[in-house]
Amino acid sequence: MAIELEPSEDQRAIAELARDFAREELAPHADAWDRDHTFPVETLRKAASLGLAAIYVAEEVGGAGLGRLEAAMVFEELARACPSTAAYLSIHNMVAWMIDAHGDLEQRRALLPDLCRMARFASYCLTEPGSGSDAASLRTIARRDGDDYVLDGAKAFISGAGASDLYLVMCRTGGPGPGGISAILVEKGTRGLSFGKPEEKLGWHSQPTAAVIFEGCRVPVRNRLGAEGEGFKIAMRGLDGGRINIAACSLGAAAECLDRAIAYTKERRQFGRAIAEFQHTQFTLADMATELEAARLMVWRAATKLDRAAPDATVAAAMAKRLATDLGFSIVDRALQLFGGYGYIRDYGIERFLRDCRVHRILEGTNEIMRLIVARRLLAEGT
Repeated sequence: MAIELEPSEDQRAIAELARDFAREELAPHADAWDRDHTFPVETLRKAASLGLAAIYVAEEVGGAGLGRLEAAMVFEELARACPSTAAYLSIHNMVAWMIDAHGDLEQRRALLPDLCRMARFASYCLTEPGSGSDAASLRTIARRDGDDYVLDGAKAFISGAGASDLYLVMCRTGGPGPGGISAILVEKGTRGLSFGKPEEKLGWHSQPTAAVIFEGCRVPVRNRLGAEGEGFKIAMRGLDGGRINIAACSLGAAAECLDRAIAYTKERRQFGRAIAEFQHTQFTLADMATELEAARLMVWRAATKLDRAAPDATVAAAMAKRLATDLGFSIVDRALQLFGGYGYIRDYGIERFLRDCRVHRILEGTNEIMRLIVARRLLAEGT
C-alpha cells in the first residue's frame, strides 16, 4: 500500500485551519480552563462551526466528510494548545462517526445534524468498575421489555458525563462474551439515568469525568445502534479511530513542549553559556525530535490504513497508539527536565501537558492491551 509521506496542499490547509483555531481560541484560555475545571462549551461549538466535531462524518448529515489522516493532523494541532479539550473533541467525533457508520437512516438524520454542530454533546460508555481492559466482560444489562430496553448497571470514567446530551452505551442484551453485547443510545434526561460525583483527576480538567449510572433506565428499542449482539464489534471499530486520534493528541503535546524546550534552552544560561550549547542538551533535543517524527509517521500510516479499510488497520492503530503515547509522554517529560525547577511550576505550562497526556497511555485501551493486540496478530500469522 503506497503511503504519501508528505501531506497534500489540501491537508496542509486543514491543519493550518486547526492550528489557527488552537492558537486563537484554545491556547489563551487553556491554563484557566485547567485551573478552574471549565468545560468550554462555547469554544467547542466554535470548533464545530469549522467542521471539527464531525471530521469523518458524511457531508449529507452535516459532517466534514474528511478522512482519518486529516483528523490526526487536526487533533495534533489542537492538542498543541490544550490536549484535554482536543481529547474530548476526539471522543465526540468517535461517537458521531459510529452513529453515521452503524445507525439507520432515521437515526442518522435525527441525531447527526445536532452532533455535527455540537448543539448536543456525546459520550462513549464502555468501561465499567469491574471491566476495563477486559471490556467483553461488561455487566451493564439491557433487558428487553416490549418495545423498550431497561438498562441496569454503571459505567466508569466517562468523559463528558453529566455534561453530554447523548450516551452511546455498550450493554449486555444476550449471553456472556462479546456476542452478547449491543450498543444503545441513551439521552440525557431519561428516567433512571444519573451520574456519579465528578472525579478528581491528575489532568484533563477541561472536561468532566464521572460514572454513568442506569437504574431501571427505559429506552426505546429504536435507540439500538445496529443489530443485537453487534455492539462489541461497533465499539472496537470506534476505538480503532479513537486510538489514532489520542495518539495524535500525544503528538501535539510533544511537539509543543519540544518547541518550548528549544526556545528555553537557547535563553537559559548556566556556567557562562546557553544550556543549548551543551552537547547533552543537543543530544536530548535531537532524540526528542527524532522520536516525534517517527511516531507521527506511524500515526499517519495507521490513519491511512484505516481510511483504506486495510485488513491490518486494527493492528496498525494499536502500534501507533502504543508508540505515540509512550514517546509523546517521554518527550514532554524530557522537556520538563530541560526546564528544571521551572518546568514544575504552572506559570511555564509544561506541567499541564505532562498531566494531560499521561492518561493517553491508559484510555482507548491501555498500552499493555495494545501490545497484546499486536502480539496476537504476530503469533497468528502463518498458523
